[in-house]
Amino acid sequence: MLGVGLCIFGTLGFVDRLRFLAVHGKMVLGLSSNGLLATISLIVGGVLIGAAVRGGRISSTITVVIGVLFLLSGLLNLTVLDTRFNLLAFRMSNVIFSFIAGMLLLFLGAYGRFSGGLSEDNPYYQRRHRDDPSVGARERHRDEEIDRWVAAEAAVAEGHATPEQEQLVREDAQRRADEARRRAWELYESRQARDNGAKRTP
Repeated sequence: MLGVGLCIFGTLGFVDRLRFLAVHGKMVLGLSSNGLLATISLIVGGVLIGAAVRGGRISSTITVVIGVLFLLSGLLNLTVLDTRFNLLAFRMSNVIFSFIAGMLLLFLGAYGRFSGGLSEDNPYYQRRHRDDPSVGARERHRDEEIDRWVAAEAAVAEGHATPEQEQLVREDAQRRADEARRRAWELYESRQARDNGAKRTP
């Protein structure tokens, strides 16, 4: 979303034919801009969109790096406001936007890579705990359970299942039926509550 916004911001800057190195830029979408800032915005926006499409660890890394660059840009341009070195035509609104965008990108990029409390099927959790024997044991047990259930289903369908395999398939079928009844009951209760609420409304 931020990448799309940056691309729109840069495109509008080019449409307005902003001077490339104007120290005092024109306002575009509430932010000051010149030709150089519009060009950088288009490039960074394109990179963010590409990273989002690519996904995975590369996307996370790119998001973190650009977040850091946004924060550094805010700090650097804060020091050159109202001077001839303000090559990006920054104003205080631009500085605030850089800080907010930088922190947002850092949070989005770093979440999962450095934070705790992730689920065991999260790729960053698995990479972080690849040497943990308990994690490997749980994964192997889950895979074995799936293989055992698939073999039991196939044996029942082919007519040569053992009593244990038949029991496993029956238990799975019962579990699925119980889950379907539970969901149907929850749906019924929610509809009843909605209808009762509608009746009480004058």
